[in-house]
Amino acid sequence: MPGSLRLVFAGTPEFAVPHLAACRRDNIHIAAVYTQPDRPAGRGRVLMQSPVKQAALAAGLPLEQPENFRERATRERLRSYAPDLLVVVAYGLILSPRVLAIPRLGGWNVHASLLPRWRGAAPIQRALLAGDAETGVCLMQMEAGLDTGPVMLHQSIPIAADDTAGSLHDKLARLGAELLGEGLDRLLRAAPLPALPQPEIGATYAHKLEKSEARLDWSEPALALERKVRAFNPWPVAEAQVGGETLRVWRAAALTSAAAPAGQIIAAGKAGIDVACAQGVLRLIEVQRAGGRRMAAADLVNARPDLKAIASGRQPQ
Repeated sequence: MPGSLRLVFAGTPEFAVPHLAACRRDNIHIAAVYTQPDRPAGRGRVLMQSPVKQAALAAGLPLEQPENFRERATRERLRSYAPDLLVVVAYGLILSPRVLAIPRLGGWNVHASLLPRWRGAAPIQRALLAGDAETGVCLMQMEAGLDTGPVMLHQSIPIAADDTAGSLHDKLARLGAELLGEGLDRLLRAAPLPALPQPEIGATYAHKLEKSEARLDWSEPALALERKVRAFNPWPVAEAQVGGETLRVWRAAALTSAAAPAGQIIAAGKAGIDVACAQGVLRLIEVQRAGGRRMAAADLVNARPDLKAIASGRQPQ
């Protein structure tokens, strides 16, 4: 007969929402949901609820939003929920050993990479930037180190040639929720769920994204720039200087090499805008002008016929 489980969930962004849903199953009582405090966002700096908070409120689940767990009272509040297990998915706080010691079974974490590769804050984007052929999700037992705990379950998927950080995020969120559900089911059935220590060989760290990384430098290879465009979609979105104008680049494709100086527009038309790079050519397919909406690069060419003149060499950039 399956057992029962008293669980506390901690998560904040959209990635965590399917995982919260995966915890809502027979024989599991979600005692509380922890998420980050409301933060100001947008041009008006209006306080915004996290996606997990919205999901918890919609489900009628008890909600907690502490700034951190440094205060004893905050830790005692968690202890008062008497959790058997703490499930953490993209919560946004590093939890100390004394917090992880509160649940009877400790803490579980779902991480969006194939550990030990890409521990840290931005595993999806770093995998794309590095040109990895595959990625995946891991369910691990939490410990003091950052994403260093032993792995109980994992699942890999190939990275498609047209995957962006957005599309890969959605795939991994679904996959992670399925993996968490499998782990919870095994726990309820008292089925074996061995936790294997991570090897240190192959460990890499996925540093947090910085907006400055999204600037496209034409002195880099076209393939590297294409990866940047995919990795920074939907945030912070790649930016490039094209024909004297700063454009956000939403979609692009690396093409074969061309004998032209890096940064030179070599073609502009229905297919897009082709810019020479140190190696190869980057074709801009979907762009956005300052203050404007996303558009096909071909529409920008129609709005700026001078780009064709630049490409033909009749007009300087």
